[in-house]
Amino acid sequence: MIYTAKKDVNSACKIVAEDMLLTTDMPTAAGSKMLDGYMSLLEAEVLTRLKNKGYGVCGKADVGEFAIDLLGETSYNGANIADGKLLNSSSEILKANEADAVIALDVNGTTRRAAAQNGLVSVKPTYGTVSRYGTVPVACSGETVSVMAKDAKTCRKVLDDIAGHDDKDGTSLPESEIAKKADAKEIKRIAVINDMMMGVSDDVKANIDSAVAKLGVEVVNIDSSVIASSRPAWNILMSAELCNNVSRYDGVKYGHRAEKFSGIDELYTNSRTEAFGELLKTAIIFGSETLSTENYMKVYDKALRTRRVIVEKFAKIFAEFDAVMIPACSKAFYTEDDVKADKYVSYKENFYTAPASITGLPAVVAGGVQLIGKAFSENALLELASKI
Repeated sequence: MIYTAKKDVNSACKIVAEDMLLTTDMPTAAGSKMLDGYMSLLEAEVLTRLKNKGYGVCGKADVGEFAIDLLGETSYNGANIADGKLLNSSSEILKANEADAVIALDVNGTTRRAAAQNGLVSVKPTYGTVSRYGTVPVACSGETVSVMAKDAKTCRKVLDDIAGHDDKDGTSLPESEIAKKADAKEIKRIAVINDMMMGVSDDVKANIDSAVAKLGVEVVNIDSSVIASSRPAWNILMSAELCNNVSRYDGVKYGHRAEKFSGIDELYTNSRTEAFGELLKTAIIFGSETLSTENYMKVYDKALRTRRVIVEKFAKIFAEFDAVMIPACSKAFYTEDDVKADKYVSYKENFYTAPASITGLPAVVAGGVQLIGKAFSENALLELASKI
């Protein structure tokens, strides 16, 4: 689904915003019944910057509820399915040439999976280089405004135009730090982490082999169970932060309000029960448990400490290598049966996207593979992606 309220956009570069970015002239629902028809009073900073530089925002792409699922299948508008395969709205828009690029909020790796499975390029920049002001908050310590397009050149151009310090975003880095991405060293040595190849299909392995053959740089296979531990730690942190962020949707000030209730507690309960989908409800419950008095130290605090260990491990890897290559997903496409068989499959498939999410490192997907680099190495990664 895409809102096509702005069909007459005349611009050299047309942009579609995913429905996690606030707009004042189109509704923002974040894929949830809770925000059905919500019109924001403010616009996402990245969209304002793009408009000021001559881009045209021609519509909005549907997303899964709060962008935590596989490809958007939990949207209250329904899953996008063709011939039994799950489709991603943003990637379908790009493939149909309805836009030159998509601006997304990468919460749980959806953008990277969509790019990998559709022959597209995506870039998740270093955390703090692009303003998150005017996005629907979910997992604020790891979510990143990202770009997806048909080629690396377009991704780089759009990223350059949206990157920069923003006083309105408390996590925004100083301009002097962000400027470092222009001076990233050429990538000459890449590590393929064997532990991250677990459970991937032959198609995905073939993508890795093909990328290695095209790059013309030194590629070394290494072992790292520490990096592979990113998934459980990220799932804990993401759910805990999500639990706090969606607590604002209670049926009082805005969003869905239940028609039948007696008292404020029942208003909260009924409104959230009616409006939230099953995956989101499960994530809320899981997040609440991890933040409980009983579990805070042994679960949530341990996940925070694990994050630090993973960051330090990446630093050691980057002392010897310029980038890391791993899959972005386990298979070439997902089917409707995959979700029916395991409704929490997105919390397992983020095994491949969690390392970049939990550390805030930049990640580029091209040719079906994912490249993770040192902080501020986006341009070097995109240059490598252009070879793929």
